[in-house]
Amino acid sequence: MDECEALCTRMTIMVNGRFQCLGSPQHLKSKFDEGYTLIIKLRIDPVASGKTADSSLETKTRAVMDYVSKTFPGSQLKDQHDGRVHYHIGKQSGMRWAQLFGAVERVRSTYDIEDYTVSQTTLEDIFIRFARMQRGVQSLKRRFWFF
Repeated sequence: MDECEALCTRMTIMVNGRFQCLGSPQHLKSKFDEGYTLIIKLRIDPVASGKTADSSLETKTRAVMDYVSKTFPGSQLKDQHDGRVHYHIGKQSGMRWAQLFGAVERVRSTYDIEDYTVSQTTLEDIFIRFARMQRGVQSLKRRFWFF
């Protein structure tokens, strides 16, 4: 899908032989937007070692998770591992890019955030959503064409 986004100015998606959408990659992303992906990486203290480092990281992770849950209602935790948390923030939250970045940037030093990423729905996410609409071969009416 990265190649399509880089090379194509217009794309179309068909499901079960029917035309579903046509537009630029950004138009499709905006129209079929499912929200944002937020990935936060916490700073790991290289000086601390053993159980204290693990408990400190776990405490920081729990604090960040509480903050995200309170700040972005309806957010879904997708993954949490080794000082990284991955959230999906749905479209229904009504958040805009600036609000999302601002909310994370304001607490960056408070929660010892080393790095974070905010991204919109990808073309691959949109394609997978349409692919789920695809009916199985057996559910399609069998049609035969003879030439």
